[in-house]
Amino acid sequence: MEPRANGMQEERCRPVLDGPTNPMVTPLLTDQYQFTMAYAYWKAGKHNERAVFDLYFRKNPFGGEYTVFAGLEECIRFIANFKFTEEEISFIRSSLPCECEDGFYDYLRGIDCSDVEVYAIAEGTVVFPKVPLMRVEGPVAVVQLLETPFVNLINFASLVTTNAARHRFVAGKSKILLEFGLRRAQGPDGGIGASRYCYIGGFDATSNVAAGRLFGIPLRGTHSHAFVSSFMSPDEIVEKSIRSCDGSRICEDFVNLVHTWLSKIKWSHSLRGIFGETNQSELAAFTSYALAFPNSFLALVDTYDVMRSGIPNFCAVALALSDLGYKALGIRLDSGDLAYLSCEARKFFCTIEKEFGVPGFGKMIITASNDLNEETLDALNKQGHEVDAFGIGTYLVTCYTQAALGCVFKLVEINNQPRIKLSEDVTKVSIPCKKRCYRLYGREGYPLVDIMTGENEPLPKMAERILCRHPFNESKRAYVVPQHVEELLKCYWPGSPDKPREELPPLKDIRDRCIKQLEQMRPDHMRRLNPTPYKVSVSAKLYEFIHFLWLNEAPVGELE
Repeated sequence: MEPRANGMQEERCRPVLDGPTNPMVTPLLTDQYQFTMAYAYWKAGKHNERAVFDLYFRKNPFGGEYTVFAGLEECIRFIANFKFTEEEISFIRSSLPCECEDGFYDYLRGIDCSDVEVYAIAEGTVVFPKVPLMRVEGPVAVVQLLETPFVNLINFASLVTTNAARHRFVAGKSKILLEFGLRRAQGPDGGIGASRYCYIGGFDATSNVAAGRLFGIPLRGTHSHAFVSSFMSPDEIVEKSIRSCDGSRICEDFVNLVHTWLSKIKWSHSLRGIFGETNQSELAAFTSYALAFPNSFLALVDTYDVMRSGIPNFCAVALALSDLGYKALGIRLDSGDLAYLSCEARKFFCTIEKEFGVPGFGKMIITASNDLNEETLDALNKQGHEVDAFGIGTYLVTCYTQAALGCVFKLVEINNQPRIKLSEDVTKVSIPCKKRCYRLYGREGYPLVDIMTGENEPLPKMAERILCRHPFNESKRAYVVPQHVEELLKCYWPGSPDKPREELPPLKDIRDRCIKQLEQMRPDHMRRLNPTPYKVSVSAKLYEFIHFLWLNEAPVGELE
């Protein structure tokens, strides 16, 4: 296969962008009917007609009333490198009917996205149904070829980012959220994408090393149950010495120091009778791990018994490290009653701090994992718990409660003529013509309503009374006097190299935008149960035009 172009040709003076994260995202990552339509457009001489498509979704996911837009950067990277290789053209030729003319394949060789314009909402923005996430303009055959990859790149990205944001909302701002989903994700791409978009949605770190390298996401991870059960006894530990944190001295027998502390804990006045003999193979595993990572010791304590073995063994090792100037990080619970066990563990830590005078021991980090989801977090909050960090995997990265967001890509204008898609299901009727989209804010700083207008309508003005209408329901309308007006669609890929465009921000900035956006939303729109629907509207002029076109295009029945 010949090498794929990295960015547009130099003579076009376009910015050079790397290709999509996944090398499988090529012009062939599309549906077959995109090529049959492209051929039919070409055969009819329509392929260069100027078309406008909107990419949007019809309903918020997870029973909520908001969505977070993500995936834009991957779309821009895709079109910046859009070019067919000879091998790809050969495959297309073999997959289409033999009557397709050679001229069509010459046409495919010459196309790129230099005549395409992409206007989009900023990645990380809170968005709502019907409002275009992206408006794509260009030659109809080329833009049609972009439909499936764009929908693919936006659908999962926005869905998993929204899922992550919902988990963050339930967990609260103060908790650490760790994405542990790689092993349960839908393949390598699902795992990589989930790590990126969970980070945007408010997670703090990932266990996915590849995602850490690709995107600079902080990494977290310690050990599994297998590490604990791989040890039989402390006698297996050969190298027992460890240098103190400041390097001033060497402890020749750290194993013995740990056992000394375990005896002190067992016979301390405050803890006497709480536990008996702990599991010695577990103690060996913890000791060995601490010798390997004295500065970042965090132990999985539920392999055998949390309160009778795991916690006492951990504390013995942590106190031995403390003697040498190190500070253990904490524990991870991966099974059992997480609310109860976290509270009991916290009591144990606080008792240790008081009994032995070790400052900060009571504030040891408690991490919980084990098939956590939004409902589990909510239940833990209601029960009361002492968990500081949550490791969440399956339900997060697979978006277990909803399979897809349901993005669509609809033609709204061709050759400056507005087009509408009708349906007996009103929710599937498209909003025609090239539009501008605005968010109107109220006195308290919350967004009040999103409004779509025709491209050439006057911009909504601050402190000016605006009539906002439901696109399809005649009785739903309201006047709004906005205190701030934000235009949502910005140009991220211009049809001409001379036009300005928005720069793609770093991942951290997208994450910051997402968090800020969520904080700006009115609380009743965000709540888990019975959230208030956010209003999406059109201008009075666009409302009249939608219904005029609807009546014009709908066939008239005849009764006999």
